[in-house]
Amino acid sequence: MEPQLPPGELAHDRHHIARVYAWALRLSTEGGVDPDLAGAMALVHDLAFVPKDSPDRALGGERSARLAGAVLTAAGYAADEVAAITEAVRTSSWSRGFAPTNALGVVLQDADRLDAIGALGLLRTVACAQFMSRPERPGRFYHDSDPFADNGRPLDDKAQAIDHCYAKLLKLAAGMHLPTAKAEGARRHAALVDFLGVLRRELASSQA
Repeated sequence: MEPQLPPGELAHDRHHIARVYAWALRLSTEGGVDPDLAGAMALVHDLAFVPKDSPDRALGGERSARLAGAVLTAAGYAADEVAAITEAVRTSSWSRGFAPTNALGVVLQDADRLDAIGALGLLRTVACAQFMSRPERPGRFYHDSDPFADNGRPLDDKAQAIDHCYAKLLKLAAGMHLPTAKAEGARRHAALVDFLGVLRRELASSQA
């Protein structure tokens, strides 16, 4: 299943869905859930596209859950299976701040959030930043005078791509639930930290 995306939106494309699907299957046994239900859940978890800079962004999970119900029912899933999957999708959004309420929700949160950190997370962050850039509000990779918010400026990840690392990405590994996700999350977190260190050195050496 692919969400209907506007042109140029790469961060939530079919490749993202496929990666979350693969991780959902991988984590299903550890999470104690049926792999078929875990896979179906991953395929429908992002049916509703809400832009990152939309005031309704936090409602993406709930909107996807509403769309998923009809799709899953048409595919032949039982009412209790549809209810479990849509509840997992409803609680999946990081920006909404919900804790998972069932085992499928645990698997989906881990699978989806793994795709938000590490090298893939950085690619998706830059893609989002490019997509959100507008003539009236041009985006940039980092803040001109304080790239890493060392001086306490407010973070604005709608304007600066690197701010998204500090606003969200660096917080994700600590919230993983399952042991395999915790281990992979720690590895990807370390890769992100390493990248930021390299970027800091390169920016310092590029100053006139």
